[in-house]
Amino acid sequence: MKKITVQHIAEVMNRIAPRQLAEEWDNPGLLVGSFDAPVEKIFVSLDVTDEVAAAAIESGAQMIIAHHPIIFRAVKNFRTDLPLGKRLAALIKNDMAVFAAHTNLDTVAGGVNDVLAQKIGLVDVKNFGDEEFSLGRIGSLPEKMTARSFAAHVKKSLNANFVRLVDAGDFEIERVGFCSGAGAEFISKAKFYGAQAFVTGDLKYHEAQSAVENKIHVVDAGHFATEFPIVHALAEILRAEFDKLDYKIKIAEDTTSRDVFTAI
Repeated sequence: MKKITVQHIAEVMNRIAPRQLAEEWDNPGLLVGSFDAPVEKIFVSLDVTDEVAAAAIESGAQMIIAHHPIIFRAVKNFRTDLPLGKRLAALIKNDMAVFAAHTNLDTVAGGVNDVLAQKIGLVDVKNFGDEEFSLGRIGSLPEKMTARSFAAHVKKSLNANFVRLVDAGDFEIERVGFCSGAGAEFISKAKFYGAQAFVTGDLKYHEAQSAVENKIHVVDAGHFATEFPIVHALAEILRAEFDKLDYKIKIAEDTTSRDVFTAI
């Protein structure tokens, strides 16, 4: 049987989410481990928290594929008495490779944003304008909805703990702009292309004020809820790719992580 290494898995991931689609400030790719290391099992997750690292190790995986990079900015020390250093030490001690596909997985067709659109039931999904690639998208609802009914629909569709609605006035929603994670920078662009509402996470106060002034509803469903659906979707994509390549790789996925925010 062919020996599969981290390099083989990285090549598959780079076909699924080409690295060149990542934003300049991003840090995707292999962040922990060696390309030469053998892989028999992968653990797919959104983040690499202590809990995810422990679950991956316990599952017998040799590689974690995550959406969010475990190392994002320059590391100036490796303190094992601090959370990140302790986590990295545990991963290295257990020969665990960690690979991240971040904004490249957001942008690519079939990636994080398209999975978000599917979850909330949008159709006729397109990039903004004539852009070949874009983090944000715009789509349509099968039927018009009020702002409150749409916010409730998003909450239920994403199994979110809560959503925050910015109600911009008494008008219904047919076209919806969206960007998973933190995408408020695209609200005005979505409005320009005809959206009556926008779905994202991590909305700030003044961004909400601006949305009201520009007459576009916003549903903030949170960073976690707008991105977590990619975990199962990516696991399924990898299973299909490995089947085509005849890679005998087992895939486990994180099903227990929860949003760090709770509504009281």
